[in-house]
Amino acid sequence: MDLILKAILMGILEGLTEFLPISSTGHLIIAGNLLKLPEPTAATFEIFIQLGAILAVVVFFARDLLDLLKRARSDEAARKVLMGVAIAFVPAAVVGLLFRKQIKGLLFGPLPVAVAMIVGALVMLVAERYFQRTTPTTRSVSAMSLRQALQVGLAQIASLFPGMSRSMTTIVGGMLSGLDRPTALRFSFYLSIPTLGVASVYELASNLKDIPGAEIPAFGVGLVVAFVVALVVIRFFLGWVARRDLTPFAWYRLVVGALLLALVVPLPGSR
Repeated sequence: MDLILKAILMGILEGLTEFLPISSTGHLIIAGNLLKLPEPTAATFEIFIQLGAILAVVVFFARDLLDLLKRARSDEAARKVLMGVAIAFVPAAVVGLLFRKQIKGLLFGPLPVAVAMIVGALVMLVAERYFQRTTPTTRSVSAMSLRQALQVGLAQIASLFPGMSRSMTTIVGGMLSGLDRPTALRFSFYLSIPTLGVASVYELASNLKDIPGAEIPAFGVGLVVAFVVALVVIRFFLGWVARRDLTPFAWYRLVVGALLLALVVPLPGSR
């Protein structure tokens, strides 16, 4: 029951943070430490519940995605959207595969997460100020160029640093490439399916042997909770971005990053 309760808490946290620009990985690393989840259970569990959030995107956008796939046979615009997602997927996938061990060994900890939370917040604030002075050139995913898709994909590389946030990097990358916020967010959701899906399946296959049979029910509970919460968050965030900017999320990141930094960095003269 103790593990199931932790699974529910982690599932709620994953569902809340995966698609908001505040870094799910960073929050899960911190929560895993606070809840004292044992290794390798913690790392494997984070991968497992992420599948729930990915499934939520697939279900939420199922009609749009099926329509794209159907139209791709005869519609050049639909083919371009799918090609754009494929192009945007490649940069982070290649870098992540090449430097997977170094990223996990050096960056998965409270201090790197705290720094990334703060740096990401500053990036968001600068991007929002820049965005207010420019006029978006692209207001739908179907109107995106392949060059814009590549720019989003290159921005997504920064999300390999825990605490930066895949959602934040892709949305900001899209905005800086000329997309309006709703278009950047929708493309970010489309891109999350191959990006998170491939990464999660690969990591899960590598760590499947580490899941004790007795813990599988708790893993399942966490996945279902993450799925339900993520569905609610997706709807909320689409509505938010249609009317507001990302500034509140940037300030949230600054506060959390500063608090975490204060906890992990000792004061001068302290032991």
